[in-house]
Amino acid sequence: MTVPLSGVPLADHAKVYAALADAGFTDLWSSEVAGTDAFTPLALASVWQPRMRLGTAVVPVYTRGPGLLAMSAAALAEAAPGRFAFGIGASSPVLVQDWNASRFAEPYRRTRDMLRFLRAALRGETVDEVYDTFTVRRFRLERPPTVPPPILLAALRPRMLRLAAAEADGTILNWLAAADVPRVLAELGERREGFEVTARVFVCPTEDARHARTIGRRLITTYLTVPAYAEFHRWLGREPVLAPMWQAWGRDDRRAAGEAVPDELVDALVLHGAPEDCRAQVQRYVDAGIDVPVIALLPTPELAAGGAAALATVIARLGPTPAQAL
Repeated sequence: MTVPLSGVPLADHAKVYAALADAGFTDLWSSEVAGTDAFTPLALASVWQPRMRLGTAVVPVYTRGPGLLAMSAAALAEAAPGRFAFGIGASSPVLVQDWNASRFAEPYRRTRDMLRFLRAALRGETVDEVYDTFTVRRFRLERPPTVPPPILLAALRPRMLRLAAAEADGTILNWLAAADVPRVLAELGERREGFEVTARVFVCPTEDARHARTIGRRLITTYLTVPAYAEFHRWLGREPVLAPMWQAWGRDDRRAAGEAVPDELVDALVLHGAPEDCRAQVQRYVDAGIDVPVIALLPTPELAAGGAAALATVIARLGPTPAQAL
């Protein structure tokens, strides 16, 4: 599950994490956009749920300096030894430049350089290196983790996917349909033992299809107009489907952009229906080759009206069945 959950104060997440564990969820994965940072929700979870696996999906490689990024990851790895997976990624120009006053340049090389730096730093090595996109002089972690966390690389298109396959411990995918998984995995080639493929899956557990599609269209127009995601879906062959949306967005006609997204695409990218139906749809990603499907829970009318009790019910219905949990 992606955490923290919307509408629940961070201080109240102990009950949420407990409900997720009781429902059979094994992993808690954070993200980092404009809500909480990626590390704080997991630091709390490391204490509140000492057996659950924790992961970042993802921490941008531009918004912290190399040393600080290594320290943040090392601290969480120390708090949850052997239970933390460290996901990093390039992020986007809006998040990096507009919101964090950093220059978004050469995302492939920056990500590659940070991956290589973090690999060495988290092993406790002294790093004194001139990389293509930054230089680090004589940095060494004072508290290197006893168990260095696996580093997962967020990737969309072939070049970044091949980098993940060659140098990372896994990859993190986003904004793809279950039917897209085989094409993406083909770019990884033969996977090394232990290499893990994680995918964030957007889930709106309601039978109110109109509500789910309204949210889905809003998300699709927000994300798939970002250049990296637009190019990803062009590569997947969706130019004919998404061109009207991109054209309307380019005219600053947000309403027309949303109206141009067909129901079929919304339904493929944003799963909806009764919670049990959503769980079955998530299983399709696993059947296609995803190792760790990470649900991103979207708001529903039922959750808005029912509060904490409704959330607990949805979590229980979304979680693995007893047979799956075994």
